[in-house]
Amino acid sequence: MPLDLSLIGVESEPAERSWNSTQAILYALGVGAGLGDPLQDLAFTTENSQDVEQKVLPTFGVLIARAGGGRRLGDYDPAMLVHAEQEVVLHGALPVSGAARVTSRVTGIWDKGSGALVVSEASAVDAVSGAPLVTTHSSAFIRGEGGFGGERGPSGAWERPERAPDEQIAYTTRPEQALLYRLSGDRNPLHSDPTFAARGGFPRPILHGLCTYGFTGRALLHALCGSDPRRFGSMRARFTRPVLPGQTLTVSMWVDGSSARFQTSTEQSGLVVDQGVFTFAG
Repeated sequence: MPLDLSLIGVESEPAERSWNSTQAILYALGVGAGLGDPLQDLAFTTENSQDVEQKVLPTFGVLIARAGGGRRLGDYDPAMLVHAEQEVVLHGALPVSGAARVTSRVTGIWDKGSGALVVSEASAVDAVSGAPLVTTHSSAFIRGEGGFGGERGPSGAWERPERAPDEQIAYTTRPEQALLYRLSGDRNPLHSDPTFAARGGFPRPILHGLCTYGFTGRALLHALCGSDPRRFGSMRARFTRPVLPGQTLTVSMWVDGSSARFQTSTEQSGLVVDQGVFTFAG
């Protein structure tokens, strides 16, 4: 069954999503907060430290705006799907607990030949006041689903600055990082089941793309925003290669006024996150 192109532009029914202090902390631990030094990141990993107010990592917004169940795109092998791109736009610092109403829609299904690129948008607003919380844009590449005669889609321009990074941070992931991150809701067996991972062509379960994204976002927050989520505006990036749990992620940042470009790499694979654009909150 080919992908269902009739879904493009159709807005989903609103889905209710709520979170609490514990879930915010679990997410922070899942993207490495406190790793190596439990006295760091206390604002994101504890709720009762003296003189430390709990805060929420901005990239937690991706989970808040995660779309609920809906119509299937088609009958494809889920082992062939990989996360391709992700953007999160914050409309203010996220509350430690709350409830949101989320709507989503597919904005494009592009024919890349060897596969299909499915692009989606989701919006989360406060369930009580209706105030905007988070907007996300994401794309997934489904191998083997291309060749249906569709358009290839737009291509963006991004260039790495011709100078040394203004900021650079390295974070080492844990061998069991994917097992910890999956507790925030993404139970895709690609990140835990070696048999399933082998079907996708991987030697062992890989790290969630959004876990790598969260590590990268934490580096941007600390290096560029002074660890203040109120200064974090948006973050967009493309996933280029898989990361194996236990590898070290090096985030390089080039600042240009109200925005910055960034890349994330590992020693083993080279670039794993590319074409990154970060903007400060206005």
